[in-house]
Amino acid sequence: MTVTPAATGPARAGAPAPATPEPVITGRDFPTNRGGLCRKGWTAAALLGHPERVTTPLLRGRDGIHRPVPWTLALDLIADQVQRTRASHGPDAVGVFGGGGLTNEKAYQLGKFARLALGTSRIDYNGRFCMSSAAAAGNRAFGLDRGLPFPLEDLDRADAVLLLGSNVAETMPPFIQHLQGARAAGGLVVVDPRRTATADFTADGAGLHLAPVPATDLVLLLGLSHIAIHDGFADAGFVASRTAGYQAVARSVAQWWPERVQSITGVPVHLLRETVRLLAQGARGGGSYILTGRGVEQHVDGTDTATAAINLALILGLPGSANSGYGTLTGQGNGQGGREHGQKADQLPGYRKITDPAARKHVAKVWGVDPALIPGPGLPAVELLASLGKPNGVRTFFIHGANVAVSAPNASQVLKGLRALDFLVVCDFFMSETAQEADLVLPVLQWAEEEGTMTNLEGRVLRRRAALTPPLGARSELWIMAELACRLNAPSIFSADPETVFTELRAASAGGLADYSGIDYALLDSGEPAYWPYPAGSTGTPRLFLDAFAHPDGRAVLTPVSPSANPARDPLFTGATLALVTGRLLEHYQSGAQTRRVAELAGAVPRAQLLIHPLAAASRGISDGGMVTVANTRGTVRCQAKHSTAIRSDTVFLPFHFAQDENANLLTSQATDPMSGMPEFKASAVTVTALSQN
Repeated sequence: MTVTPAATGPARAGAPAPATPEPVITGRDFPTNRGGLCRKGWTAAALLGHPERVTTPLLRGRDGIHRPVPWTLALDLIADQVQRTRASHGPDAVGVFGGGGLTNEKAYQLGKFARLALGTSRIDYNGRFCMSSAAAAGNRAFGLDRGLPFPLEDLDRADAVLLLGSNVAETMPPFIQHLQGARAAGGLVVVDPRRTATADFTADGAGLHLAPVPATDLVLLLGLSHIAIHDGFADAGFVASRTAGYQAVARSVAQWWPERVQSITGVPVHLLRETVRLLAQGARGGGSYILTGRGVEQHVDGTDTATAAINLALILGLPGSANSGYGTLTGQGNGQGGREHGQKADQLPGYRKITDPAARKHVAKVWGVDPALIPGPGLPAVELLASLGKPNGVRTFFIHGANVAVSAPNASQVLKGLRALDFLVVCDFFMSETAQEADLVLPVLQWAEEEGTMTNLEGRVLRRRAALTPPLGARSELWIMAELACRLNAPSIFSADPETVFTELRAASAGGLADYSGIDYALLDSGEPAYWPYPAGSTGTPRLFLDAFAHPDGRAVLTPVSPSANPARDPLFTGATLALVTGRLLEHYQSGAQTRRVAELAGAVPRAQLLIHPLAAASRGISDGGMVTVANTRGTVRCQAKHSTAIRSDTVFLPFHFAQDENANLLTSQATDPMSGMPEFKASAVTVTALSQN
């Protein structure tokens, strides 16, 4: 989208940003959205001059009140606190939590800042809560993880699309136009326990809606693979020439015959068979695609579930084809780029493993340091947050672009951890629920005020250009890191200039899986498409795997997976419990820290509502619009109930955009996927009780 500035004056340092005329936002004609924007995009300008904007550093006093302080004092205070923490508790007592909304430049420099300026291994980011399971599965199967290994426009001509666990009609409405070809062919298949706005697009012969029991997606996919193999839909030539591990997977799915899968998932056999037929038929015509989203990935078996989806795609011969494939949909503004260049606990820039000596040597050379100075792997997000304030845990914590007090699982425990810290620094432009807990809040730039790059869900690198002058007291996080690195006598160079940082990122990523070395600002400014990997001298890679997969032998790997009884997963449907699934709404985004401040969006959906089937509500004496408690051993949510036949009678839905006693993540579990570190967001056992109206 493009932004046309409104007439604005400079903000007075230390004062809230004055209300000013909003800039004008227009949709740019671009291949992914074709000029369309979602409701959140059209209203995003309301935040740029918002009266609640933080425009000066705020230090919390002994009375708990945040008061303005000069930047010099704020930065000196942070440097002193870091030095004291390291001296008393060691470097890993300092921690960093990043965000998938940061530009590539900020994500890259944040990883470098943590490891060199702070000397800590304790860095991870909120993308661990987003695409980590799909990333682990993609790396295991293909040797490389890029959300969509093909341009989004390729979907336009597909005859069949299987979409699992993503309500794109509400979460990214412009995406829907790329599904019109599959709809016209009657080949759109949507898997969701709710009849969402996306599922409604399958009506009138446009496709199928499969509504499985929550947490049975893995069984569903195993059943689809069984049918593909035993009903003769497998692409034998592709499997033989381009994959490894097929026989083991074929044996493993033999036990998941359709009738058994129906008994577990609740999806009728005829719908299972028709789904496979549509995919196989589409692959022989205009193309077939299997796409996964958070609904099937945010589980303790999310990596295995994504692997099962990839196995099905490989059995049908979809990946590596010119007109078919598998992909996963990103959930944050820079969900792809944010995970490629060093924010993750186990990664270095270019998607390099931090445990790889060659990777460490390469990055150390770019940084101008000895490889021994780069710490080893740290802790994934849930473990990192669980360590806050604990003996041998993190004592001083930096948070950039995340609102963990609302967005993290078992949020009440995370809040306790934040309050147990010796010192918490939050970089934000609003006083989010997490910022309210901070000892020091640093005001940073919003999207229309900064230069940089982002990487979209196709792996296409895009330029972000500053359209507005930021408030006088706000600063770029690149500048903040550069100033702190200087105060901490950090090795290497830390620049505040985005293009300088990107040039260093290019060198650090060179030769890695996510190679950006052939991309520069001039190329991006020319409008030339730039898909990574884009080694110097190349023209980029819009479509991955056409000739070979990224494993040494060039083959994709099929891996047998199976459901396992995880003792940390809530037992669903025992006694009076219902299965709670969480997700997004059209009007809000992530923790709601921004969208709840937009009058139009907050007015449309001002508070959380629990979606509950009328039968489940009637048996509990819950009226439509009545207040309820939703509870389990981790916490209690109080909200309004809304009757709906669009959800299974054994399941309830709660959006995760709201705070305090409406925070859905008071109920979610800190149990994690052993491979990806993804927490169990999508299947929690809860009891729902009507609140007395007295």
